[in-house]
Amino acid sequence: MLTEASACDATDDDLCNVAGKKNKNSIIFLMANNLYLYFMSNISSQKVPAQQEGEQADIIETVKAANEKDATQIFKEAKQRLFDVSHWNDISKGISASFLLTDALGDAKQGIPEPGDYFKINIPGPGSAAGKGYDWVKVELVEDISDAAHSSESAVIKVRPAEDPTKKEGIAHFFDEEATSSFIVKRENNLVTAAIHGRNEKPNMDTEKVSDKIRNALVGTAAAKGMAKIQWQKLVNGLLGIR
Repeated sequence: MLTEASACDATDDDLCNVAGKKNKNSIIFLMANNLYLYFMSNISSQKVPAQQEGEQADIIETVKAANEKDATQIFKEAKQRLFDVSHWNDISKGISASFLLTDALGDAKQGIPEPGDYFKINIPGPGSAAGKGYDWVKVELVEDISDAAHSSESAVIKVRPAEDPTKKEGIAHFFDEEATSSFIVKRENNLVTAAIHGRNEKPNMDTEKVSDKIRNALVGTAAAKGMAKIQWQKLVNGLLGIR
């Protein structure tokens, strides 16, 4: 194990402190990278599609419980929050977007999301004309593999940019329809993880309205280049109950 003392042989205290910090940062990066590789090794392409073009995002947060019993309870609560889409902004401190779960007709609904449902999303700034001021995504996959008797449990929602189901005038989202977002909570023994994986994220330029082209170019590019990650980090923290 590399310790801070063994990481530096410099005689100058300032140089030693700098070297120690660099080694700490390297260790943290390696731990985060190993966690990402481990987490993704058990995720199928159906849940998180392959990255082919555009940008990708991987936001992962993990908490370690004192024991498996506590981890099971943390996972149970995280799964409940995951499936309570309309209250995501309530659990995510500082998140700027709001989410409403709707049915296939665009009407608000309660309960667990199902394939064919939609998220009606309100983000700050100019809205999508194709979505009557909102961005829309369609639920493609919902999976719940929960069994406290096993060492592993998971829950997944995967969505894709879609038309406003009440209007149907083209994709009503700043990303095009090749993009996906996968929202996952998972327990492995006493580790509980919340993650959001964005794939093939590109601005939606296939729209008839010039205002939407401009808006999607600006918002989509900013989101793909990292602005969305800031918001998603708040959501994964919220899913795990980190405030």
